[in-house]
This record gives sequence, structure tokens and C-alpha cells, in this order.
Amino acid sequence: MIRPPITEFIAFLPAPNWEATRQFYEQTLGLPCALEQVDCCIYRAAGAGYLGFCRRAETPQPAERVILTLVTPAVDEWHAHLQAHGVEITKPPAYNERYHIYHLFARDPNGYLIEIQRFDDPRWSD
Repeated sequence: MIRPPITEFIAFLPAPNWEATRQFYEQTLGLPCALEQVDCCIYRAAGAGYLGFCRRAETPQPAERVILTLVTPAVDEWHAHLQAHGVEITKPPAYNERYHIYHLFARDPNGYLIEIQRFDDPRWSD
């Protein structure tokens, strides 16, 4: 049986810090809001990959178990950009030998971890 197509991906997360969330994803990360709904905003992260945030009273606990990974060749540039915007960096850029990645971790206004990552594994292709 042939699998039916999947054309896009959206991960939805609750965002109790609504204004700070909008500021972070739109201004700091520069992600465009592809669709604004009644109490949600869906951001285009890359290609057909989206992050959706909905205004809710609470984040899942513990929020730090949620990791949103953005893949880019420009990890060091993102590190400087996030620092310039006062974003909490929880782990500065470092090479992870086990996974063959170069990455950093930061925290968004809701407590979610943001990983900025570059794959150095030759098996990974765009």
C-alpha cells in the first residue's frame, strides 16, 4: 500500500506569554506569521515546516522537555543575534561528537528550549 502524501508539518504549542511569544518569534527570530487565527499564530519556520502557538493559560510541564530545533549552517551567527536580543542562552555553541552536530540552546518566553543546529553528518541531506 502506498502511503498517502504529507505536504506540510505544523507543531502546535500553548503560549501563556502571548505578547512575548509574538515578539520573540516575529522580531527576534524573524519568522513570518503565515496564518493568524482567533487565538493562534502559525509561523513558517522553513519550507513547509511550521510552528503554531496558541494563547493558552499554561505550558506543558515541564516545558523544558519540549525542544524546537531550527537547522541552519549559521549557528555562530544565530548565537550572536540571540545574545544581541537578550535571549537566554542555556548552552553556547558546541560540537556534539555523538550526533555529529554543532548546536546551541536558548530559551523562549514560555520556557521551551530552542536548539539552533547544524548537521555535520554526511548522511544528512536537505
